Amino acid sequence: MRGFSSLSNLATKKPYNHIKFQRKTPPLTPTSSIDHQYIAQLLSSKDWFFLLNHEFSKPQLNSQFVVSIIHNQQNPSNSFKFYSWVSNINPSLSKNPSVLGVLAKTLYRKGPLVLSVELVNDIRKSGFQVSEELICVLIGSWGRLGLSKYCLEVFSQLSFLDLNPNTRLYNAVIDALVKSNSLDLAYLKFQQMSEENNCSPDRFTYNILIHGVCKIGLVDEALRLVKQMESVGFHPNVFTYTMLVDGFCNSNRVDEAFQVLETMKKRNVSPNEATIRSFVHGVFRSLVPGKAFELLFGYVKNGNFFSKLACDTILYCLTSNSMVKETAQFLREIRLKGYLPDSSTFNMAMVCLIKEDFDLNDSCEIFESFVDDGVKPGFNTYLALVEAMYRLGRFEKGNEFVESMFKDELVSNIYSYNMVIDCFCKAQMMVKALETFQDMKLRGIAPNLVTFNTLITGYCKVGDLRLAREHLVMLLELGFKPDIFTFTSIIDGLCGVNQIESAFDCLLEMIEWGVAPNSVTYNVLIRSLCVIGDPERSLRLMKKMKADGIRPDSFSFDAVIQCLCRVGKIVKAKNLFRSMLEMGVIPGIAVYSGFIHALCKAGKFDEAKEIFVSMEVNGCIPDSYTCNFILDSLVQHRQFDDALSIIKSFSRRVQFMY
Repeated sequence: MRGFSSLSNLATKKPYNHIKFQRKTPPLTPTSSIDHQYIAQLLSSKDWFFLLNHEFSKPQLNSQFVVSIIHNQQNPSNSFKFYSWVSNINPSLSKNPSVLGVLAKTLYRKGPLVLSVELVNDIRKSGFQVSEELICVLIGSWGRLGLSKYCLEVFSQLSFLDLNPNTRLYNAVIDALVKSNSLDLAYLKFQQMSEENNCSPDRFTYNILIHGVCKIGLVDEALRLVKQMESVGFHPNVFTYTMLVDGFCNSNRVDEAFQVLETMKKRNVSPNEATIRSFVHGVFRSLVPGKAFELLFGYVKNGNFFSKLACDTILYCLTSNSMVKETAQFLREIRLKGYLPDSSTFNMAMVCLIKEDFDLNDSCEIFESFVDDGVKPGFNTYLALVEAMYRLGRFEKGNEFVESMFKDELVSNIYSYNMVIDCFCKAQMMVKALETFQDMKLRGIAPNLVTFNTLITGYCKVGDLRLAREHLVMLLELGFKPDIFTFTSIIDGLCGVNQIESAFDCLLEMIEWGVAPNSVTYNVLIRSLCVIGDPERSLRLMKKMKADGIRPDSFSFDAVIQCLCRVGKIVKAKNLFRSMLEMGVIPGIAVYSGFIHALCKAGKFDEAKEIFVSMEVNGCIPDSYTCNFILDSLVQHRQFDDALSIIKSFSRRVQFMY
C-alpha cells in the first residue's frame, strides 16, 4: 500500500503506544462492605454463636444482608449455622422467601451437607435446634442431588432431632424422592403417612405425586391421584391442572390437554403463565408445526384461549419454526381482536417475516398497521426493514423507515449509529453514510474503530479510494490502530481497481504494524491474481499462506482451480484438487463446474462425466446449469448414451432442469 500512502508516514509515532487504560472502580452496593472471609472465620470457630452475637445485633439484620452472607460462604455448614443463628435471633427473617431460596440453592450447589452428629451437637451446644424449616430445606437439597436413601435415613431419625413426623415433613421427603427419580419410594412414604404416623396427605402431597407421575408419562396414574384427592375433599388447583396439561402433551395426548383447559374453565380455575406456556409449547412439541398452529389458532379464534400471553407464546413458537405465512395470518387475525404485542414480541415476529423472505409489501402492511395501533417497534425491526427495502432497490421507502428510527430516538449511541452506517455502506449509499457519520459527531457521539472500518470498507467497495484514504488518515489522527478489518478492506479496494502491487505493499505494511493477515486477506489477493490470469503467483501465495500457519479454505482452492482450468492447466488443477480433498476441504460447485467446462472443451468427456458423478459422492449436488452444460456438450458431440445415463440418474432431482 506504499503507493496508496504509507500508514507509517501518516503518524510520526504509533498512536496506540500513547493510549492509557483506566480501570473503573465499580460503585459500592449495600452489601459490598461485608467481609465474607472474616465471617467465614467466625463461623468456623468453636464459639461461632457468641462471636456472631458480639459482631452483629438484631437491628443490623435485613434480608439482603443475610442472603449475601449465606450465598458467599464456601462451606455449606457455615451457611447452615448462620441460618440457625438468624432463625433464633430473628425468626421472622428466617422465613423470608429470599433467605430460604438462597439457602436451598447454596446447600444444593455447594453440598451435599451431611447432617452429622458433630454438626447437630454443635447447633445444640449453642442453644439452638435443627428446626422443621431447616430440615425441610436440607431434605430438598438432598433430593435434588439424588440422595434418596439419605433422605429416608434422616427422616427415620427425626426423633433424635426432637422433631415428630407431620404432613409438612412428609411432603418434603416425598418431594425430594420425586426429584431424585425414586417414585416407588415416594409412593411408599405416601402410604406410610396415615398408616404409621396418622398424618393426612394434603393438596401439596397429591400435587407432588402428580408432578412425579406426569414427568415420566404416567398420566393415567395422575388422573387416578386427582380422583383420590377429590374424594378426600381437596380440589385440584391451577398447579394440578398445569401438571396434567404438561403430562398429556408429553405423552402426545393433545386432545386430552385441551379437555383439561375446558375443565379449568368450567370450574373457574384461571390458567397461570406456566399453564399457558406448557400448553402452547407442548402442542408444538407433540404435533407437526402446521397441525399445532391449526389447533391453537382455532382455539384462539373461538375465544377459548385468548390472552396476551397465549398469543405471545404462539408467536414465539411460529417464529422459532420459521412459519412466516402462519405468523402473518396470526398477526392479522389477532390484531382484529385487539391484541397488541409488546415491543420484543413484535420485533421477533417482524424480523422473522423479513428475514424469511415473506412478501415485503405484506410485511410492511402488517408493520404499519400495528404501529398505527400504538406498538413501538425496536431498532432491529426498523433496521431489518431498511435493509430489505434497499436490497430491493426501494430506497425512498427505506429512507422513510430511517427517518422514523431517528424520530423515535432509536439511533442514540455509537452502536446504533454504526449499524445504520453499515446499512448504508452495504447498499452503496455512501453519501447517506457520510451524512450519518457527520450527524453522529454533531450530537457529540465519538466514532470508534468500527465506525471507520465500516466507512473505509464502504468506500473501497465502490472504488472511491480517495475518501477511503481520508477516513484512514482521520482514524490515525484520532489515535486508533488499524486492525485486520481495516487492512483487508483497503487491500480489497486496491485489488478492485487493479492496483495489485499496491495491495501487496499494503500486506507488507500490515505485517509491519503487527497485524497478522488471515484467510480472508489472503483470499482477496488470491482471487485478484486469478482474475488477471496469474495462477502461478496465486499458488505461491497459497504456499506462503500455509507457511504462515493459515489453512487455505474452499475459497482459496476454488479461485485457483477455476483459474487453472480456464488457462488449460488441467493437470495442475487436478493435483491441487487432490490436495484440497486430502486436507478435508470440501469443494464448491464452482470447482466442479470449472473442471467440467475445461474437460468438455478439451474433448475429454469420460473425465468430465467422472467428475460430474463424483460431485454427489463428495457432498455437492449439481445445479441445473452444470447438468445442462454437460448434457449439451455430450449431445453436441453425439455422446448420446452418456447423456441418457445422466438423465436417468438425475431425473428425480429438483435441481435438474433440461
